Amino acid sequence: MKSPPALPTDHRRDQLAKAVKDNLALLFGAVAIAWGLELLDTILLGFFDRFGIQPRSLSGLSGVVTSPFLHLGFGHLLSNTLPFLMLGGIVLIGGRKVFMMATLFIVAVGGMALWTLGPSGTNHVGASGLIFGYLGFLLARGIVEKSSFWILVSVVTLILYGGMLGGVFPGQPGISWQGHLFGFVAGLLAARVMFTRQKPVAVGR
Repeated sequence: MKSPPALPTDHRRDQLAKAVKDNLALLFGAVAIAWGLELLDTILLGFFDRFGIQPRSLSGLSGVVTSPFLHLGFGHLLSNTLPFLMLGGIVLIGGRKVFMMATLFIVAVGGMALWTLGPSGTNHVGASGLIFGYLGFLLARGIVEKSSFWILVSVVTLILYGGMLGGVFPGQPGISWQGHLFGFVAGLLAARVMFTRQKPVAVGR
């Protein structure tokens, strides 16, 4: 039986270019939504800011989904844009499915933890919880998956972004260190849930 003919080099190159284009569209599309919302929010004098995560408030529960796209001004948004593109882009190297699963896990688990355990009377907005989740995910993936490539990625990520880890501790007033902490832990958990291999079960006779 003859094996199927290999794809022409030009076709493989086109497929790679399309994959890169689609991935960039996904990342920059999310950023475009956040910037568009912030522009609209500026026109509306901060109307959208109320839709952040408000711990143990039913009206603030929707913030688990909306808060990563909302920011307190363009300075706040700008400070989150580059690390989101960089860390999110590294996660996306592992594939769109991995990226989407990790993102949804971090947003849901980290956001719900913040809503459940965060300080009452507060409102948390911004993509930093998701960004810290990507950091935790990347630091854990190589170890959990036992992959030489992803261990190397973990080391490089730690060197480049390890300074962010101070953000999971109480610090500057007005900064949601709780959101950072819960996002980071959610990222660690996402890597463990997604890449822990089940050991084969031996059946005795």
